[in-house]
Amino acid sequence: MQKILLIIKREYFSRVRKKSFLILTFLVPSLFIAMYAAIFFIFKNGDNKTQTFIVLDESGSFKNKLHNKENLIFTFSNEKYSNLKNQIRGKKEAFLLYIPADYAEGGNVEIISDKKASFSNIAEIENQLTNILQTERLLANGIDTALINQSKSHISLNTKQFTENGEKDASIAATYVVGFASSFLIYLSLLIYGTQVMRGIIEEKTNRIIEVIISSVKPFQLMMGKILGIGAVGLTQFLLWIVLTSTISSFAGGFFSLDLSNKKENVINQDTSTKQSTTDSPTQEFLKAANTINFPYVLGTFIFYFLGGYLIYSALFAAVGSAVDNETETQQFMFPITLPLIFTFIVGMNVIVNNPDSSLSFWLSIIPLTSPIAMMIRVPFGVPGWELALSMFLLVAGFVLTTWIASRIYRVGILMYGKKVSYRELIKWFTYKG
Repeated sequence: MQKILLIIKREYFSRVRKKSFLILTFLVPSLFIAMYAAIFFIFKNGDNKTQTFIVLDESGSFKNKLHNKENLIFTFSNEKYSNLKNQIRGKKEAFLLYIPADYAEGGNVEIISDKKASFSNIAEIENQLTNILQTERLLANGIDTALINQSKSHISLNTKQFTENGEKDASIAATYVVGFASSFLIYLSLLIYGTQVMRGIIEEKTNRIIEVIISSVKPFQLMMGKILGIGAVGLTQFLLWIVLTSTISSFAGGFFSLDLSNKKENVINQDTSTKQSTTDSPTQEFLKAANTINFPYVLGTFIFYFLGGYLIYSALFAAVGSAVDNETETQQFMFPITLPLIFTFIVGMNVIVNNPDSSLSFWLSIIPLTSPIAMMIRVPFGVPGWELALSMFLLVAGFVLTTWIASRIYRVGILMYGKKVSYRELIKWFTYKG
């Protein structure tokens, strides 16, 4: 045990002291800062240019009926079509909205400008013109549009869930985001840190360092030391990411939400008698939805499945690293190992999310090679305690079995050079006695 601890210490400190570890650890939270800054800049400055539309309505149907919006201003004119085109020529934020007298019989409504109008403004104009036209036709047929407008409504569902402490809010959107994010991190981490174990073993084997190390420790001790040491590095990095990202996200999210709220308060509509309804910003809505998630529970299960999944897959990667002489030869063994992860991630985001209690979701959550991803998708939706306990037990048992199998291959392959290995050869190594 003392030798395994020494190897763990060596693997851990040799990696956390590298500049690449420090750069990557602080780079990921910094990317969140950049993301929030980009969103903040886009919302604050992306649509700040007001586009003015000069309306030439030859039909008279839309006179003074088009309403200004935040970045959209209408001015009505009775000048000639040719004169108005000359007025807007060379003005990048000026546009001519031409409505011919025969627009209802198929005449083309046109927007003429030097610069293309924004997609949102075009959609807004089309929407307003359509609503005005529909209202006129309804009135022409003696239909009270006020009754129709009163009958229009939108129902927003507020999902709740029974718990031991009573009812609580249960946001499906937040649940999906948390499930996807945690499963994606598990998927990514298993590949990254498992590959690090494999590459470390290949490097020591090709440099003949392994021969010196094996003279002092047993192959199993070396393999376990490497797996646990690199796993500790990964766990440290994840914990730092969680702390730094949570702090940055809270600060940026609050600042961003405050700015959007202030921006909404300053919006001026053409109809001054009607106040603009205030709604939460997208960030505020997401933060409220996130409060419905039991993050300590999710974080605890995430750490367990990260460690359990890493230990299983890193043992397999270690066996592959010991069996080959260079990274190119690993390709034939990598695909069968990573296939369960790829399958679960692709299928899981469709099947598990839509039906987290289906038979397929259950079995993917129980099988050790697929449970780290499948269970992390299901956990935010709520998993029965017995299923979670069974999945965790089988994951631990799977690690023990996988490590035993990998160690039998590792002890032979680590000192094998210059031989192209096949699956039949791996089976022979596994069956060797001693």
